[in-house]
Amino acid sequence: MQTLPTPQTAPKPPEIDTTIHRRKTRPVKVGNVTIGGGHPVVVQSMINEDTLDIAGSVAGIRRLHEIGCEIVRVTVPSMAHAKALAEIKEKLAATYQTVPLVADVHHNGMKIALEVAKHVDKVRINPGLYVFEKPKSDRNEYTQAEFEEIGKKIRETLEPLVISLRDQGKAMRIGVNHGSLAERMLFTYGDTPEGMVESALEFIRICESLSFRNIVISLKASRVPVMLAAYRLMAKRMDELGMDYPLHLGVTEAGDGEYGRIKSTAGIGTLLAEGIGDTIRVSLTEAPEKEIPVCYSILQALGLRKTMVEYVACPSCGRTLFNLEEVLHEVREATKHLTGLDIAVMGCIVNGPGEMADADYGYVGKQPGYISLYRGREEIKKVPESQGVEELINLIKADDRWVEP
Repeated sequence: MQTLPTPQTAPKPPEIDTTIHRRKTRPVKVGNVTIGGGHPVVVQSMINEDTLDIAGSVAGIRRLHEIGCEIVRVTVPSMAHAKALAEIKEKLAATYQTVPLVADVHHNGMKIALEVAKHVDKVRINPGLYVFEKPKSDRNEYTQAEFEEIGKKIRETLEPLVISLRDQGKAMRIGVNHGSLAERMLFTYGDTPEGMVESALEFIRICESLSFRNIVISLKASRVPVMLAAYRLMAKRMDELGMDYPLHLGVTEAGDGEYGRIKSTAGIGTLLAEGIGDTIRVSLTEAPEKEIPVCYSILQALGLRKTMVEYVACPSCGRTLFNLEEVLHEVREATKHLTGLDIAVMGCIVNGPGEMADADYGYVGKQPGYISLYRGREEIKKVPESQGVEELINLIKADDRWVEP
């Protein structure tokens, strides 16, 4: 007599973690905003007004801050520009509010940096330009002695700024750019992510030797693969060295339009998904205000910050029972001022409740001429299509989750 085998329970598949686990970093205060230390990823941008234009700069900073830019950078190419920042800061406080400001200092900028450090919350320096050495066309190599001699000069030039920022409780961004590595780094490491990382580490070590650790690091490149490699290597090297500095992410000179946004998202979003990055700037060849929505869209898509409604919508097909593109636009226009909600607009019952299971509210075409409204997975009511958006708003109001625009 044949006996049937005892049924075996299939092993439960391991749960897949969908949470982004951010790299642990130290908190760095920039005015009233904190970068790193588990705080939300901070959004930054930069005004394009001449800093000598006090009124224009104040207006540009205010425009950015009002739409969600949390830290604003200003270029400081001369001593006059550095002194102008004192007045800009005063006028902001008097006519608007205090805004965290960063000064961008470049070529041989020690005196400028020391002046501007009195007036801003963070100073950004570029290691490749801060002590600028004019390249020699006939150079074939750097000797160890030459390498060390320039290193000594860098320390002498950087030390006063580090001490000033340290004693004022302010911050520094060591902002390496792939396109402006110092000549000796290029000779030693080549035009590589390794050269970028070593350039940053040289400056970090000087800061640490002076007990200054209010540091943020960036390693930007205009080519996404180079940018990704540089940040990944920097995170790896810092882990090996016991460093925990926050990273400022960006694809520099990303361009404009759709491709500029895609390029920025490819670089910034990839690293954020890996847990790397504490503050971001999208660099577009457009008005600075255009950068902020891209930043928030990247953060929202990754679930790192929720600053607007998340819309879930199917791509439409032959089963769709209404003009999906038009209705999605109507729903978005009526609800885009809300925050923290997920709203699904689905063309038919096939893609309805299942695909929008995680949404707070659903707008589903269930039969011609009628819309079914859902709260989560529960169908609440069926209404004529012409009343769909109005009734969706009424449902949100009934749950006390509506605010007037």
